[in-house]
Amino acid sequence: MIRILAIETTCDETAAAVVTDTLQVLGAVVASQDELHQRFGGVVPEIASRAHVERILPVIHQTLEHSGVQLSELDAVAVANRPGLSGSLLVGLIAAKTLCLAHDLPLIGIDHLQAHIYACQIASKINVFPCVGLIVSGGHSNLVRCDSPLDFTALGGTLDDAAGEAFDKVASMLGLGYPGGPAIEAAARGGESTRFQLPRPLLNAPDRIQFSFSGLKTAVRYQLFGSGRQMGHVSGELDRQLVADMAASFQAAVIDCLVGKAALAVEQTGFGRLCVGGGVAANGALRESLAARAERDNFALHIPPMSLCTDNAVMGAIATERFRAGKFDPLDLDISAGLVR
Repeated sequence: MIRILAIETTCDETAAAVVTDTLQVLGAVVASQDELHQRFGGVVPEIASRAHVERILPVIHQTLEHSGVQLSELDAVAVANRPGLSGSLLVGLIAAKTLCLAHDLPLIGIDHLQAHIYACQIASKINVFPCVGLIVSGGHSNLVRCDSPLDFTALGGTLDDAAGEAFDKVASMLGLGYPGGPAIEAAARGGESTRFQLPRPLLNAPDRIQFSFSGLKTAVRYQLFGSGRQMGHVSGELDRQLVADMAASFQAAVIDCLVGKAALAVEQTGFGRLCVGGGVAANGALRESLAARAERDNFALHIPPMSLCTDNAVMGAIATERFRAGKFDPLDLDISAGLVR
């Protein structure tokens, strides 16, 4: 049995897990930083990287304790080294390299986006490839062609903001706090999604597998305050029903865009299977809408449980695919913060 320690520090979650080649999770720990970033309404990269430095060793130690596995019993160390925040990525990579050097273990670099899609295979316990992958989170909104767990080709992505970032900014406008995704979803449950007529950018462009959420954010601002007011945190200035209705209207617009383009990608590839990952995939309304579209268009849908949607190290089990293929990385492996197009 192959046992791999996987490390995840791409953004603001410090996580580690011990996973096997049979996709067993022997131990897993996630340390959230939400409380550190709440006052800023979003992730502050310097704060995130400093928190990773403080938490990475305790998280690894706790993970090994929970798994009952000693460092000497590991077969490799895997770490997400792309894409993400530079400072955050470096903390995880340095920790992984140190363990590999000290214990003579092979190093495996992980693509964070590929790992999000692989979470669908972990959850479903079946081979989900080939498929179309939809990764939707605070930093990413991408559609990819996944011919195998390690063979991904970009189909399209956002031209500006990621969906999760748009949720955070609109939540701030509505005085709902951070993180914005869960806050918007909670407020939307009591709202009317047709009260505000918001745009669905690029939705009716059948030749473009792309997203755009910046203009949608601006439309929300104008609906709330007009064009002459500065955007900001307005807690106490908007009545509760208006907030609920705008949250519902905004959420519906984002979901329409995500579902529409994902379905278009499935149709164009002919794969007949959609796998979804990323923090925004934890949104209940999005999951329901994707399920309805999958049933209507007759394609298979895989979305992992919410615990595997947000950033975690369990999805680092994708490293077992690279281990079996003999694809290891040298100790001079570097980070790659941006997306490879």
